[in-house]
Amino acid sequence: MDSMKNGWFSETSALWKGQSFSLEVEKVLHAEKTNYQDLLVLQTKSYGRVLILDGVIQCTERDEFSYQEMISFLPLAVHPCPKKVLIIGGGDGGVAREVVKFPTVESVVQCEIDDRVIAASKEFLPFMACGFENPKLHLHVGDGFEFMSQHKNEFDVIITDSSDPIGPAQSLFQENYYRLVASALKHDGILCSQGENMWYHAHLIKGMMEFCKNIFPVVKYSYTSIPTYPGGQIGFLLCGKDPILQHSISIVHK
Repeated sequence: MDSMKNGWFSETSALWKGQSFSLEVEKVLHAEKTNYQDLLVLQTKSYGRVLILDGVIQCTERDEFSYQEMISFLPLAVHPCPKKVLIIGGGDGGVAREVVKFPTVESVVQCEIDDRVIAASKEFLPFMACGFENPKLHLHVGDGFEFMSQHKNEFDVIITDSSDPIGPAQSLFQENYYRLVASALKHDGILCSQGENMWYHAHLIKGMMEFCKNIFPVVKYSYTSIPTYPGGQIGFLLCGKDPILQHSISIVHK
């Protein structure tokens, strides 16, 4: 709890050196060390309930919709008829909540490695974790790499809702992960992954886009505004297996 001082939570990270974002805290609702990361849930004065993993804000009650809707509906709107969706990560349930709303989606599989994030979200973030209750969703607690290696050419859309490339999510930003995703997608499948911030992580984004272009014929980068993420925005890497999707992705990208 080193990030807490005089009733304020301050977010610092090696990924955005020399700066900090702070929230005034009314109450610590939950704190624990899981098998994978430090987990903290706060009640804040201005942003409602906040989920924090390893000292980094994952979502807040006030602005979470901006991220959840964009990472979900970007790929779903581009695909001609998405029926089967895989979510990697997303233990708060927010992406699942949005994906199951899409009219053509028939089934959603979610792989989250940390069951304690799921449990805490169900208890303290029910406005997001309600996604877990939808009958379209099958929740798999386990490693996404292992799951995808056993499910080839199966999904129309895969969404990677990961934390930052430090700790358990680091492998989700590497080339071998994107090759595995491509193998789990159908011939016209689409991937959308959390893509960090262009102001702080341009080198990381550039490298990811370069290796993705060796895997997918269509690769684009988009972003949305969200006040409690570093720099007030977050990006998304959007990749398509079918070259014909170039036009559709470009329209959404604009």
